[in-house]
Amino acid sequence: MLSRTADHLFWMARYMERAENTARMLDVNYQTSLLPQSVDTAVQGWRGLLSISELTWSFSKKYDEVTARNVMDFMVRDEANPSSIASCVRAARENARAVRGALTTEVWETQNQTWLEFMRLLKDDSFERDPGTLFEWVKFRSHLSRGVTVGTMLQDEALHFLRIGTFLERADNTARLLDVKFQALSGGDYFGPSSAKEGLEVDFYHWSAILRSVSGFEIYRKVYRNVIRPEKVAELLILRPDMPRSLVACMNEVRANLELVANDQSSETMRRAGRLRADLRYGRIDEILATGLHAYLTEFLDRVNDIGVGISRDFLVPMAA
Repeated sequence: MLSRTADHLFWMARYMERAENTARMLDVNYQTSLLPQSVDTAVQGWRGLLSISELTWSFSKKYDEVTARNVMDFMVRDEANPSSIASCVRAARENARAVRGALTTEVWETQNQTWLEFMRLLKDDSFERDPGTLFEWVKFRSHLSRGVTVGTMLQDEALHFLRIGTFLERADNTARLLDVKFQALSGGDYFGPSSAKEGLEVDFYHWSAILRSVSGFEIYRKVYRNVIRPEKVAELLILRPDMPRSLVACMNEVRANLELVANDQSSETMRRAGRLRADLRYGRIDEILATGLHAYLTEFLDRVNDIGVGISRDFLVPMAA
């Protein structure tokens, strides 16, 4: 496959996954902001959301105050923000348009219709009336895009590059979400006991929100069958291969699809992806917590970024220095 074609497919999938991830985080933050809490706590939640996406500096250049409305406007409709939902949906559509010949008609029409409908929803004030409905719509369109892709495309290199892009982006997002949310909720002491009943109740709602942001609440209940405990949340989202958005599940997919497109230049990238998958596969949550969750997740993000650079070098249009 031509490197430029692979590049467009890879980034089409990443941008669609990023749009979904942004919608998930905004939806959970919006729902959490409706709970009884202090103004400072609410603001801290929106600051954390900007931090997850590394947008704090860009946001501060445009807005004087961190508010729910400002953050949602910046992360939903602002096309000057490359990580906004509008920018991601547009970028996914443009990458799809560039390689229409490599896609089925259904895949292209899904991407194109998603962009057109999203622009219509923004213009008719649907977002202002009910942000939650728009976020659910974005998640649905991302699910539809993945389903149409898997259900209609030939299982060749084009599909493999789409899958690599999807799961590399998902791994990055899950790690960022875990890191920032755990720090915000526990002030750095991730697993210290709450000192009061009120604290336990607040913790329950916030840990539930984290799980819901990755569609993990029902899965947690099924797997652990007990109260929500921070260390179990971390274990579920890092080490459980049967949890679709966990780090190990994502790296299983990345490694498997990389193996199917491997070439003479990709041995080092394959080795690094395989080693990261092995570290996750044979890791234990008590060992991770003993060394520090923040340090572990920071290292994971560095390694995922390194794998992304390697994929770009080995298969895609080289990244600008």
